[in-house]
Amino acid sequence: MTEEKVHPSFKPPAANGTTATAANGRGNPTFPPTKAQLYNTTRPVYRPQPPSKRRHSRSCCCSCCLWTTLFIIVLLILVVITGAVLWVLYRPHRPTFTVSSLQLSQFNITSTGVASKFNFTLTARNPNKKIEFLYDPINVSILSDGADIGDGSFPGFEHGTKNTTTLTSVISSSGRTLDSSQISTLQSDLKNQKSLPLKIQLNTKVKVKIGGLKTKKVGIRVSCDGIKVTVPTGKTPSSATTSNVKCNVDLRIKIWKWTV
Repeated sequence: MTEEKVHPSFKPPAANGTTATAANGRGNPTFPPTKAQLYNTTRPVYRPQPPSKRRHSRSCCCSCCLWTTLFIIVLLILVVITGAVLWVLYRPHRPTFTVSSLQLSQFNITSTGVASKFNFTLTARNPNKKIEFLYDPINVSILSDGADIGDGSFPGFEHGTKNTTTLTSVISSSGRTLDSSQISTLQSDLKNQKSLPLKIQLNTKVKVKIGGLKTKKVGIRVSCDGIKVTVPTGKTPSSATTSNVKCNVDLRIKIWKWTV
């Protein structure tokens, strides 16, 4: 008899995952996995987050800084333009000061201080044609090696255009107390050089007048250096040499607590 061979029936691969699972007979996935198994369809969907308050505050701060910087730049440009216009129209110049004469009629050094008396004449010139200066009272100090050996003042005055004004005052000190180091320095100058090196400082405030316009008061300091005077031995005052004396005018502008 001829044996009959039984061939197992061949089934084509499943068309989708559902058929493949059914054909497998169990719930296990087939190999290789299908696309539905590779990509998880239940993953969370990305949703853009709204901008945070921190980013909003940063943008506001940046905008504020930008507008502030632009405002300062525009203000500086306007100041420069105004200054250029004033320079072209009025050609402003600082006033000049000259020590006309300085005489020492009394000078005594004690163990604690100094007694002195100076006759001081100052010449102030206004070189401007259209600008006037209005001065407050002027405080005068005479220094020698940093030690204050005499104080006085000039009255305030109005300094007209192209005007020269001469001011005279007595600068004195009656028994002013000084440090021992300052007294020893003064005694050494008199012993070795037979004269005293002097520096004159003037401090005041001034307004600038241009036509009918007046500015606010601005502090100025006038420093006159390079003066030497001998101490008189009798009643005749000794005159200081002032031909080479230069006086510098500096603005004293106060910003907050600092003076520049």
